[in-house]
Amino acid sequence: MKINDLLVKDAMIMDLKATDKRGAIDEMVQKLYDTGRISDVETFKEGILAREAQTSTGLGDGIAMPHSKNAAVKEATVLFAKSDAGVDYEALDGQPTFLFFMIAAPDGANDTHLQALAALSRQLINPEFVASLKEVTTPDQVQAIFAAAEAEEAKEKEAEAKAEAEAANATSAASDRPYVIAVTACPTGIAHTYMAEDSLKKKAKEMGIDIKVETNGSDGIKHRLTAEDIERATAVIVAADKKVEMDRFDGKKLLNRPVGDGIRKTEELLTLAVEGKAPVYHAENSSNTAEEETSKGSVGQEIYKNLMNGVSHMLPFVIAGGIMIALSFMIDQFMGVPQDQLSKLGSYHPMAANFNQIGSAAFAFMLPVFAGYIAASIADRPGLIVGFAAGALANSGYAFNGFGDMKSAGFLGALIGGFLAGYVILFLKKIFSGLPKSLGGIKTILFYPFFGLLITGFLMTFINIPVSAINTALNNFLASLSGANAILLGLLVAGMMAVDLGGPINKAAYVFATLSLSESVTSGGSVVMAAVMAGGMVPPLAIFVATLLFKKKFDQSQVDAGLTNIVMGLSFVTEGAIPFAAADPLRAIPSFVVGSALTGGLVGALDIKSLAPHGGIFVIPLVSQPIMYLLFIFIGAIVSGVLFGLLKKPVAK
Repeated sequence: MKINDLLVKDAMIMDLKATDKRGAIDEMVQKLYDTGRISDVETFKEGILAREAQTSTGLGDGIAMPHSKNAAVKEATVLFAKSDAGVDYEALDGQPTFLFFMIAAPDGANDTHLQALAALSRQLINPEFVASLKEVTTPDQVQAIFAAAEAEEAKEKEAEAKAEAEAANATSAASDRPYVIAVTACPTGIAHTYMAEDSLKKKAKEMGIDIKVETNGSDGIKHRLTAEDIERATAVIVAADKKVEMDRFDGKKLLNRPVGDGIRKTEELLTLAVEGKAPVYHAENSSNTAEEETSKGSVGQEIYKNLMNGVSHMLPFVIAGGIMIALSFMIDQFMGVPQDQLSKLGSYHPMAANFNQIGSAAFAFMLPVFAGYIAASIADRPGLIVGFAAGALANSGYAFNGFGDMKSAGFLGALIGGFLAGYVILFLKKIFSGLPKSLGGIKTILFYPFFGLLITGFLMTFINIPVSAINTALNNFLASLSGANAILLGLLVAGMMAVDLGGPINKAAYVFATLSLSESVTSGGSVVMAAVMAGGMVPPLAIFVATLLFKKKFDQSQVDAGLTNIVMGLSFVTEGAIPFAAADPLRAIPSFVVGSALTGGLVGALDIKSLAPHGGIFVIPLVSQPIMYLLFIFIGAIVSGVLFGLLKKPVAK
């Protein structure tokens, strides 16, 4: 099967109208449905969005390849779409996307289909090929370009096979050439897997490096690395976004990177590999202790990655549970509660009590899930149960008998407990590494959880005692906020939301706010949460203001993106401002910080509280003074937008 058999003319969009990622996906999915290639819009779209949630399929260089292997697909199809203005597709390089290939593969896609899709992926790393696609105006031209490329590829394969045969007959002549092996894999195994393979092969050829690449695609493992390959290799490159078989590389120099690096950072990876700068990899069951550093990042990067794994899994519980509890308060307020029963606000009426109970059930998982997934990020699955227990013990304020009753150690206790649980499991893995292989299974289901729970549970007493005191003091401080203190705290946390627009500083402020909300949701909400949400809404709205008032300083695609930032800002999606901040950080970020901090300070000054941890304008009824809250967000957006517009240089014509 050829690529043109999948590139159906009727399913092409030569003038994509959407300006943002969600709109582009909606438009392309609808086209597939209208042309009869899929049977259900929502089912297929769910698969596409699930893939995007793992990592953006906006590859950079103006190309995106959203894809899904999905039960709603009637017939394997590649939808080609072209946008002249460019789409803010959250691409990995932060630049607009112009060419789209939406791949729809049926659940039962055969090997022929998958090979055609792999061939498509490989073509898209050729700059000349991509440049020619950007000039097309008709579906016929698209198919003609692919037909010519397929013919050329067939010639190249024939030449490559001949060269490999010659090399096989003269291996001694090339014995001085470095030899690198690689594994590529992405979650769906359709596009990125093969693009990384081809990028590595082409760059290795340019650099005079022999290479063999194993692909872990949806059609299974191809070009599997043999024991001889591994033994001979100078180093190993694993470019994967899913788990691959790693134990076989024990003792080899290995670089473990995302699959995107295999596409965009091939020269860097190959250089590190052949120069011997890759760290030595040691498998979990290996007894080797030298060079324990594998291919992980710096200590700071690892701590942040582990922390964010806990935060990302915790947030749905906080958001959904918090809003359910907040709704219980709204219901009781609407239906009325007697003055002498105000202590039961949120659970007085049966309907409110139901909402409160459901929300509280989700909220109760917040700290165990947070700690559990920190530990799992550190020590893999064995860390999960011990981390969950550490979070639950922090939540309950557990201590051995004789240490007295304590209040919950809260978020801080769960954070420390999660890291403690993860490193206790790593310690146990070393302790039990000398056990016979016949006991390998029992280690995971008995030794790690039992001894991990015993050690971590005992140590949590010594964590909960001081942290509980700190947590109590922090809660008392937040509860006593008024006047200058509330203004300063509002300025600080709201300003932090605009510093890196979704990065570590932004996340630190948001996590602190959710902590304050978890302790105050039963008493009317949190000023800190209100300030953080307002501060996070300002930057995208400021982009709209700037592009509206200073149109001559922005190109048309930026003006269009300004319109989409209205929705992002009102929805509390701070990341909408990232493309503008990335393009002009020295002017954009200070402008955003000023407006966000101003808004947060005003929110603190009026003691405005929020019962909801997310949602922006859609949860405005859960804010104590909604009109003033919206006014302060508007003021911050105007200040930031005008400041950014005045500072920005006109766009080059």
